[in-house]
Amino acid sequence: MNILVCMKQVPDTTEIKIDPVTNTLIRAGVPSIVNPFDAYALEMAARIKDQTGGKIAVISMGPAQAAAALKECLTVGADEAYLISDRAFGGSDTLATSYILSCGIKALEESAGKFDLIFCGKQAIDGDTAQVGPELAEHLDYPQITYAVEVTAKDGVVTVKRETEAGYEIIESPVPCLVTATKPAFEPRLPSIKSKMAANKARIPVITAEDITIDLTMAGLKGSPTKVKKTFTPTLKKSGIRITEDTAQAAAQRLFALLSEASLI
Repeated sequence: MNILVCMKQVPDTTEIKIDPVTNTLIRAGVPSIVNPFDAYALEMAARIKDQTGGKIAVISMGPAQAAAALKECLTVGADEAYLISDRAFGGSDTLATSYILSCGIKALEESAGKFDLIFCGKQAIDGDTAQVGPELAEHLDYPQITYAVEVTAKDGVVTVKRETEAGYEIIESPVPCLVTATKPAFEPRLPSIKSKMAANKARIPVITAEDITIDLTMAGLKGSPTKVKKTFTPTLKKSGIRITEDTAQAAAQRLFALLSEASLI
């Protein structure tokens, strides 16, 4: 089975910083990780590969430093990785990002053959939009199944256990198909020393705007219909009074007095 996993390198959520002028993420000097939901998607893909054979490619759109996250994916099941990176793509919103990814995927399919399965994490933890996967499916004209917790494939049919608010659904789809993954009952596998050494030596091909067929008016800030107008850190307001009295009766009397003064009782 020919499987593709879309991966995003995201800032550590405790270290996110925003440029006050451009309202975009400041990535320089900020610790980054593989988006956790994408890691779950890769593990689902790896389990299918273990059962049916085939290969797994991983693709990401981002700055040059995202190559480190792609190499991490090579240590836990991926066979090859590709980075889509170009200044013309900077500032893309989810719609522009999904369009760029679709153009990159189509270019890969011309050389590597059509992908049977495309996996995405349900959402990235830095944006939490859950839009890129479904939008990508629309650009590629693939059927899509979202919020997967378990995926199996056999004889050209994908069976997905899908999480819902009321429980679970079992959905089948012919391939090709796009699946978005949420947190399953299992954790991603750990890398081996051998796989780490091989990944460190791997060369990550970079795909630029010149390498794909793309309408640049639909990419980057110009191609993004949504704009971030303002970002800010909420001001923490201290409230509440700690009542410390020698006895419970005295504390109750103090509380009664305070509530009376505030006209609450």
